[in-house]
Order: sequence, then C-alpha cells, then structure tokens
Amino acid sequence: MEILRPALVNINGRIYRKNQVQEESYEEEEEEEDYPCSAAAAEPCLDEPCDAYDIEQTDRGFRCAIDVPSVLYKYIIGKKGETRKRLETETKTSISIPKQGVEGQIVITGAHRAAVTSAVTRVEVLIDSFRRKQPFTHFLSFALNHPQVQQGFLRFREQVLERCGQDAGVDESIFQNPAKLHLTIGTLALLNEQEVTRASELLQQCQDVIRDITEAKPLPVEVRGIEYMNDDPSMVDVLYAKVRVQDGSDKLQQIADRLVECFSAAGLMERERERVKIHGTIMNTLFRKDPSAEDRGASARPSAKEREAFNAKNILQMFGEVYFGAFELNSVQISQRFSTDSTGYYSSAGCVTFS
Repeated sequence: MEILRPALVNINGRIYRKNQVQEESYEEEEEEEDYPCSAAAAEPCLDEPCDAYDIEQTDRGFRCAIDVPSVLYKYIIGKKGETRKRLETETKTSISIPKQGVEGQIVITGAHRAAVTSAVTRVEVLIDSFRRKQPFTHFLSFALNHPQVQQGFLRFREQVLERCGQDAGVDESIFQNPAKLHLTIGTLALLNEQEVTRASELLQQCQDVIRDITEAKPLPVEVRGIEYMNDDPSMVDVLYAKVRVQDGSDKLQQIADRLVECFSAAGLMERERERVKIHGTIMNTLFRKDPSAEDRGASARPSAKEREAFNAKNILQMFGEVYFGAFELNSVQISQRFSTDSTGYYSSAGCVTFS
C-alpha cells in the first residue's frame, strides 16, 4: 500500500483513508480466537472530519448512539475489556455496550463533541475491520431453477456420469442441487434482523431502476454452454453454466452491475470486480464434503490441499455447448444462505420483480 495513496474504506456510505499501521494480536478470553486488530487499527482515522454523526448535546456534554450487531460487541470490548479501556482513555469518552447477545446501540458520551466524534470513528473502523472477516449470511441471486432448466441439468448430470464418470474426481457428489440452480450477484453479511430489513428495503428501492432496464417485462433467458475459470481444464474445482438474454442484449448484466453498485455504495456489499460475472455453478468440488456449501465465500473456502479437483477435459469437449433450457426470468431476491423454502430453493429475505 502506498503511503501517499492509501486504501479507501467505505463505512455506512462514508469514505475513510486507511493508513498503514502495525497491528496488534491477542486472544479473546472467552472464545479463544485471534483478533489481529485492536484500537490501534482505528488510529489512522482519528483526524478524519465527518459531519454525518448524530451527536446530541446533553446537560453533561455530548452523546452519540450507533447501531452495532451484537456479534461484533466483543471486538470493541477486547480481551478483559482492554480495547474499550484504551478507546475511552485516548478519546476521553465513556463507551456503553449492551450485554452480549442483546441487540441494541453502543452509546458514546463525552465532555466535548470532538472527543465523541473521534471515539465513534474509531469504533466504526474497528467494526468495519471485523465485519469483513464475518462469513456471509445472504446473497443476491437470480433463480435458475425453472423446471425446464432443472430437467436439462439432470440430463446433463446423467450423461456426464455415464460418459465421463471414470475421469479423475468426477462423481455425483460434486453436482449442484437442481432445485438451487442460481446466479450469484453478490454476497452480504447481514448480522441481525435490522440489517436484513435494511437490505430488503434497499432492494425495493432498486425496483424502478431494474424495471427501467427490463421495460417492466420479464427477461427471456437461455442457459446454454459450460465454462471454467482456472488455467488447467484437467484440474478444475468449479464448472459454470452460461446464461444470456435471448435477444442478445446485456440487460441481465446491467441489472447485476447496478445492484452491486447500489449495495456497495450503501456499505452492504464489497465490490470485487468492475463487472459481475454472469454464470451459474453446476459442479463444485466443495460439494464433495459439504453439500450445503453452495455459496461459500472466499474467506471460508478450504485450501487447495483440502479440495479434490476434477478432470473436466472430456466434459468440456463433449458438453461445451450443452443446452439446459430457456425461461422468462422475472425476479431477483436476497437469498438466505443454508436455507430451503417450499420449492427447494433458498428462503427469501426480499424480492423484486421485473414486471
């Protein structure tokens, strides 16, 4: 990281400079986890001016309450309360944190507005740092589990096992659950019900933008062809189905990109690349040991040593342009990870339609 061009951090829609610091490591006493970050990680943002905080003046000074999911309290408290004590000492404020497991607000009070602002900024930087380490709980998805596509996928699976079942690493366990075929637009770590509600409301706000792109009509899409993303087709971990709009337009791409733009601007999603990769997972070596690993994020992926890749050369040669099916796509939803609804797809925490 260049000193004169530090990385920028988006926290609740506000942008901070993240300067390089020497991080501290310690073990949290109760859960015995290593947290390679402490109050020191917030120091680069001490002098960042910000007028976005709702800091109230009281008869004793100033007060600010910030919403923090209870799962993150321990990172503000620190081992034996050391992180909170340090923050309070260095900013000359008092930090009140609800009991673990109780959803509420962290309240910061102090004699001076600048002191409270400094403490709030440090707390938010710490929260953002550890939020990025949390496994994602939800994801934005386009469902591809239309009956015609499921039938095409089952035919593909049967033919692959029949004709390529002897190839290294190829077996039934690595195929996707047909009821959960989908496109992942982006992942979300929603750590309490308030954050789920906020994400759902944000998706609703995107409906007009989506309908402008689709002209308030469903999108006729086709699922045809397969691809892989690594360099060696004989050592593949994930195989994808290609999805395109039948009229040849990039409307699906536009919707995906606008959603990621909207959710990342709100601080609910990290933008990993300039454009969303439009693809649907059909084979994944993660399924071999964990059938529920459909959308495991990068931070939770096992190392290459723990995955058994498969040889996809013959599959790609024989089924490169395989046709799975076509249907009218008419919605995007916030899907809950590790869940199943009455149709076999993921449970929805929010949905908008194209028409």
